Amino acid sequence: MEPVKITYESIDDYITQAPLEIRKKLEAVRKVIHEAAPEAEEKISYQMPTFFLHGNLVHFAAFKKHIGFYPAPSGIEAFQEELAQYKGAKGSVQFPLDKPLPLDLISRIVKFRAAENREKAAAKAKK
Repeated sequence: MEPVKITYESIDDYITQAPLEIRKKLEAVRKVIHEAAPEAEEKISYQMPTFFLHGNLVHFAAFKKHIGFYPAPSGIEAFQEELAQYKGAKGSVQFPLDKPLPLDLISRIVKFRAAENREKAAAKAKK
């Protein structure tokens, strides 16, 4: 028998399924993203909370021991020195649950990605 696959309709659905302490961290990330890119739209993509602004802006998700943050490879590259203390990959970073979230850094990454997406959209519109 296959396990039941949970599908989320909204970021609210996603966050409410998390334990309270993780829920608080997810809400903090969501708030920072909203403040950094207020015009970005919320949606679920790849079954993760996603912010969309002229394309995917950032994704985030809760895991057993960390909050995954996915600002695309360009977002990781632009802040690689500050992100060096965290586990990560080409387009992702893991913020451990047992440490404070770097909310200022998340905000700066989101602002960077928003500017990047706006530039790409403007260039595309000129063609």
